[in-house]
Amino acid sequence: MKNYEVTFIVDPVLSGDEIKATAQTYVDQIKGEGFEIIHVDDMGLRTLAYPINRRNSGVYFTVEFQGPNGELIDKLELALRRDERIMRFLCIKLDKYGVKYNEDKRKGLIGKVKKKQDKKGRGNNAPAKGKGGPNSGPRRGPAPAPKRPATPAPAAKEAPVAKEVPAPKAAVATPKEAPAAKTAVAEEEE
Repeated sequence: MKNYEVTFIVDPVLSGDEIKATAQTYVDQIKGEGFEIIHVDDMGLRTLAYPINRRNSGVYFTVEFQGPNGELIDKLELALRRDERIMRFLCIKLDKYGVKYNEDKRKGLIGKVKKKQDKKGRGNNAPAKGKGGPNSGPRRGPAPAPKRPATPAPAAKEAPVAKEVPAPKAAVATPKEAPAAKTAVAEEEE
């Protein structure tokens, strides 16, 4: 036996009876083809991630069913595609992990966590009488660092002022000194 799941979104403009009749139409079609309905989940009105046909919400239904082969899927998808009341749909074949997940979800092992209640019927986050809210308990994690008083920044030291030193005068050789300089250089090379 193969397991399948079809999820579809019904247009929310329809009346409540029309919405349920639309879902029942597809449940009856699945049963009529010889498949066994395992579970029908009416998830109700939900906000869409993006607008579809200028609608921002839709009524979600999920039908999980089981049968010998997948011949029904083509007929079911064709009917869903032609129906104007259906905004979107998705048919999938479930593997063993998908079947296990759906079973656990129906048993309540997956999904919203139920809060434990105290003796007075309050949930975990309900404040006790005369106490603060859920954030009033002891802090968890490292304690914040103690605040230090603001200290003024040390004054910046002024850079020492450099005294102006006159630039050395450029040595300009006069024509009379030039031959003497040449001879001195020539003597050093020898």
